[in-house]
Amino acid sequence: MTHDPADYEAWYHSPRGRWIAGREAALMLRLLRPQSGASLLDAGCGTGHFSRRFAAAGLAVTGVDPDPAMLTQARALSTGLDLDYVRADARALPFPDASFDYAAAVTSLCFVPEPVRALRELWRVSRRGLVLGLLNRRSLLYRGKHDRGSYRGARWDDWRQVRQWLAVLEPAPVCERQRTAIFFPDGGLPARLAEAMLPGMLPWGGFLAVHIAGRKV
Repeated sequence: MTHDPADYEAWYHSPRGRWIAGREAALMLRLLRPQSGASLLDAGCGTGHFSRRFAAAGLAVTGVDPDPAMLTQARALSTGLDLDYVRADARALPFPDASFDYAAAVTSLCFVPEPVRALRELWRVSRRGLVLGLLNRRSLLYRGKHDRGSYRGARWDDWRQVRQWLAVLEPAPVCERQRTAIFFPDGGLPARLAEAMLPGMLPWGGFLAVHIAGRKV
């Protein structure tokens, strides 16, 4: 799926986009609980919106994306931050094993035709663990947005499918956790109030966050 970088970034500055991105970033950081100063690879970073959020949380971030136009926009928006950007495909990362403390992929695997191949690469280059942000098939967002607009061509996953992906990782993860957010994706005041009261353990949020940590050796 090809996005115009300016339009892609503009969505994050809309009231709905700011709210959704804020909820997603907070959930991923809560699951990951990274140490300040640790390194993180953001795979499929696009215009770097979440790369910048991770950097603002105290991480040294490297963003990768195969689209040079997206990376041009990302670099322009990241002046003064501890950020680096590299053109690369998540399925063949140009980094040695265990190059980063953490890795993340925020709604980017949804557009990768070989998600397990990309997941193996993310696991290979991360030392402490990784967090995935996925589109949840078991959600109101799926019912309203499936194969429409910017979601056209995206794959929607659920926890059972992700568990099958994780089963092939070597060495095997020690910890696997999933939480969801964005239960009512219109982003209006009632949706925001309801979101604040619903626990992330419920499986029906439009954003499925998966945390994978540790290694069995």
